[in-house]
Amino acid sequence: MAAPATPGTADGAERLVIENAYIATVDAAGTEYAHGHVVVAGGRIESVGAGSAPEGLTGVTRRVDATGHLVTPGLVNTHHHFYQWITRGLATDHNLFNWLVALYPTWARIDEPMTYAAARGSLAMMARGGVTTAMDHHYVFPRGSGDLSGAIIRAAAETGVRFTLARGSMDRGEKDGGLPPDFAVESLEGALAATEETIDRHHDASFDAMTQIAVAPCSPFSVSTELMREGAELARRKGVRLHTHGSETVEEEQFCKELFGMGPTDYFASTGWLGEDVWMAHCVHMNDCDIDAFARTGTGVAHCPSSNARLAAGIARVPDLLAAGVPVGLGVDGTASNESGELHTELRNALLINRLGPHREAALTARQALRLGTHGGARVLGRGDQTGSLEPGKLADLVLWRMDTLAHASIADPVTALVLGAPAPVTLSLVGGRTVVEDNHLTTVDEDAVARSTREAAQRLAQIAAGG
Repeated sequence: MAAPATPGTADGAERLVIENAYIATVDAAGTEYAHGHVVVAGGRIESVGAGSAPEGLTGVTRRVDATGHLVTPGLVNTHHHFYQWITRGLATDHNLFNWLVALYPTWARIDEPMTYAAARGSLAMMARGGVTTAMDHHYVFPRGSGDLSGAIIRAAAETGVRFTLARGSMDRGEKDGGLPPDFAVESLEGALAATEETIDRHHDASFDAMTQIAVAPCSPFSVSTELMREGAELARRKGVRLHTHGSETVEEEQFCKELFGMGPTDYFASTGWLGEDVWMAHCVHMNDCDIDAFARTGTGVAHCPSSNARLAAGIARVPDLLAAGVPVGLGVDGTASNESGELHTELRNALLINRLGPHREAALTARQALRLGTHGGARVLGRGDQTGSLEPGKLADLVLWRMDTLAHASIADPVTALVLGAPAPVTLSLVGGRTVVEDNHLTTVDEDAVARSTREAAQRLAQIAAGG
């Protein structure tokens, strides 16, 4: 989609001007300015470049002296499970399948108030750490639990971030050989109908959309082949994207071969789940043929290094995926497998963990890691022409990171400082030109109130799961 002309730039338009910053645009050329400016007007980036802002700007409502700061595009999270915020710190020494078996009985008891509280906690943590575009893959819909999708979308709107809800589903319960309890799964017909209703109610296809919906059956081992096939047909009929888990563990590959007679990538191809409108979470265990299939079809990957390490899943072949031209972004994953819940950790761990693989020090650079967390993620979510880089006409989703504190002041390069250093304070975070974070605090929600509500929700869920 081509960007419409930047609105609101006639005389009298309100403008925000950022000057004296180190700017990493993350555009196609990787342009950076050691001393530059950004002008925001009408929710879009009006100009970005070296030196001071252009002379004679009218309607300037705020000027930010960003001396000592790095300006980047806002971070983009491509895979998460918000509800897990209220089950952090459990099953900490399990692999994926054992972890799922341990936690599904608890997750199957969530309801609308718990889901809303957990979404607020997940979103607040990410937004405070520089995320401007988030997503949630929610697939647990216990019977009688209320409007869970609506609760998640409401939490995102209140937090003020751009948001994709990947409306998940499961129809393979314990009686059918799946992992989740039977009362936590939907019927094939029910899952498809509820997903279509969510698209009709909430999906916004416009350039500056704040809420979009994707079709997202959970995984090959919790979903029937019929739901995969019909879910893909539904997504393409409605013009929305497709998302699921893929090739996360060796056990998953074995499961697919035993049940379907083929590996995960071939199974996805057989059900219509490869294409430019598809992105998969994890993709750890992929051979050269799998990578070629993703590259040939434009299928995207959400790389979740912290979760993959926490669950001992393995190291994804990110350097090989990138070399083949596969779109790759970063994901927090659910906070029951990544307790920090923020995306800076993934910038750092993507670089460090991939250097433990066969490419060693040549695996990723700091700038490649930043690209994964910004433009790479926007591309994976189908929004690369709208956000993910600082270019005129794009949405004004950007972050000012403070780099002159004790933690970062002596690190020679600002981008390296952001990626490899401690989490940098966020002086200002904008989403469509609107302030979401200022001086390292959220401006949209009360952080202390969110913390209290998530703690109470976690306690209530634990009591219910224990039969109390």
